[in-house]
Amino acid sequence: MRLLGKVAVVVGAGQTRGDTLGNGRATALLFAKEGARVVVLDRDETSAAETRALIENAGGIASLVCTDITREAECKAAVEGVLREHGRIDVLHNNVGIGHGDNGPATLSEEAFDHIMDVNFKGPWFMVKHALPAMREQKAGSIINVSSIAAVCASGLFAYKVSKAALNAMTHCLATGNAKYNIRVNAIMPGLMNTPMAIESIAKARNVDKQQLIAARDRQVPLGGKMGDAWDVAYAALFLASDESKFITSVILPVDGGQSAKIG
Repeated sequence: MRLLGKVAVVVGAGQTRGDTLGNGRATALLFAKEGARVVVLDRDETSAAETRALIENAGGIASLVCTDITREAECKAAVEGVLREHGRIDVLHNNVGIGHGDNGPATLSEEAFDHIMDVNFKGPWFMVKHALPAMREQKAGSIINVSSIAAVCASGLFAYKVSKAALNAMTHCLATGNAKYNIRVNAIMPGLMNTPMAIESIAKARNVDKQQLIAARDRQVPLGGKMGDAWDVAYAALFLASDESKFITSVILPVDGGQSAKIG
């Protein structure tokens, strides 16, 4: 087991309802399968409870923390609770991201911009801020931030792109600043994925047929002409969480079927 004995906090381990699996839930399930004690953290307690039940039904170990990561006090309390229960945090996996209400810079509202930045950037920062002291004291830890290829590719979603580019920059800053504590900080940039957050949310927002949306997104992917799924992100996260990547930090890893390779 690649994470045996490790305590892994998966932020955003619930998911949007839909036909497929979300990145956070898949990662939580895989971490547990590989021996981690998984802390399922999400604002949606019902969805988080579903993830915990799936883990426990498969023989894994999980606990649930209901937290709104846009509120620093809740993030601080969540980390303190994990440390009381488990005594350490080995992996912090920040899997959060929204784009609701986003638009171009000339039409995007300040309220929507602030909310997207709060969830996509400030939330992960709050979690890192309060987990870092424990990781520094134990002289070990892996922080994984789930970004997006929107950070580096053309996108009409202004706030989403800015927030994910900021997350990449934070990853680099944290990696260089915490290497002396043996803390590794990396990011994953998913491309077009067949997940409920992407398919159900976009189909509803654009009022388009889901199957037509899936076909259109598949056509944009160079590798095999098909989107990835949540397990693709989860297995990348597993590698970065495990000791197999003990000499890797500050990596921004595209998981995108070659889509971002078109740059340049």
